[in-house]
Amino acid sequence: MEITYEALGWIAFLCWSLCFYPQVILNFRRKSVVGLNFDFIVLNLTKHTSYLIYNATLYFSSTVQNQYFQKYGFGQMIPVAANDVALSIHVTLLTIILLFQISIYERGDQTISKIALLIVSVVWLFAGVCFFIALQTQSWLWLISIFNIIQVCMTVIKYTPQVFMNFKRKSTEGFSIGYVLCDFSGGVANFAQMIVQSLDQNSWVNFTGNIGKILLSLISMFFDLVFICQRFLIYSTGKVKLPSETSIGKQPLIISDHTEADNV
Repeated sequence: MEITYEALGWIAFLCWSLCFYPQVILNFRRKSVVGLNFDFIVLNLTKHTSYLIYNATLYFSSTVQNQYFQKYGFGQMIPVAANDVALSIHVTLLTIILLFQISIYERGDQTISKIALLIVSVVWLFAGVCFFIALQTQSWLWLISIFNIIQVCMTVIKYTPQVFMNFKRKSTEGFSIGYVLCDFSGGVANFAQMIVQSLDQNSWVNFTGNIGKILLSLISMFFDLVFICQRFLIYSTGKVKLPSETSIGKQPLIISDHTEADNV
């Protein structure tokens, strides 16, 4: 059981780590970030930073671990593994790289919305207030639980701008399907890991003690299925006929949604 859930944890780590690379590579090859929603990346950075704070603190702090045992029982397992911490560090750095690409590559008329900036500002202001409350009461487990809740809320919010943008453009061009497939695989492996851990302990406290990790998997898988439907069913690759720009007798130009114009 232990070997199984450790393996599943590292599979989730690999999938969630690799999922960012197709988007980074796609942006680099196109020298463009058109089609990638900027709000998605900005909200994602707040999400992953919050999750990093939660994972690193619960994994490394003996004080927080003691508070966890006092609340859930000393026979329980800390619901954060080394792969969770490594994953959080890795994806946070990759999200910063995506933000850097947004700043240097062609982005058309796309910008970061004021709503996204407002959400991020409110979230970190709220986190700051919670920190000073925890500082007075030494309720560090409560504080990192707040960060866990924040990452769950940001997971719900962050996908919405990209879903809406795909709907508005009637296209998924510019948003890597490789990201979606790896993200979905990571969610499945992560959820399976929690189940195996619970079976190994013969207790489901593992779920209630880290509800954020479970919700992270379920929410990610739901939106990934939405993206998969958009990519392969709703806005699937097809032929688009363009009006002829030349004289009578020339056939209309036909190109594929995902074919370079130079190949026509």
